Amino acid sequence: MIEHTEMNRRAFLKKAAIAGGSVAAPMIVPSSVLGMGGAVAPSERITLGGIGMGGRGKGDLRAFLGQKGVEVLAVCDVQKRNCEQAAANVNKHRGDQSCAMYRDLRDIIARKDIDAMLIATGDR
Repeated sequence: MIEHTEMNRRAFLKKAAIAGGSVAAPMIVPSSVLGMGGAVAPSERITLGGIGMGGRGKGDLRAFLGQKGVEVLAVCDVQKRNCEQAAANVNKHRGDQSCAMYRDLRDIIARKDIDAMLIATGDR
């Protein structure tokens, strides 16, 4: 059995305003979030981590840094010098000091904010 409820004009306008407000509220966002003004929309951005920042990894990392929409968040290498050099390159490219460094690959793999991983480890 369908229940029929009577709705007056005031109740209808109140419900319509609430529904309209909830639909319109998400529309107020900065244009950069939508990918306007040369910015890359978050849905089009890939966060990247790098494992193995020696010879091949260094070149691959440089190639990724040149891609619009790729954001390198962290690097990992067992050799401290390779790790520091890679992080310095990322930080220089980004203009900040936010690139994290790891020596144990399990730590970088455990990060939930990284979408993809560059793995350029040797065969040993």
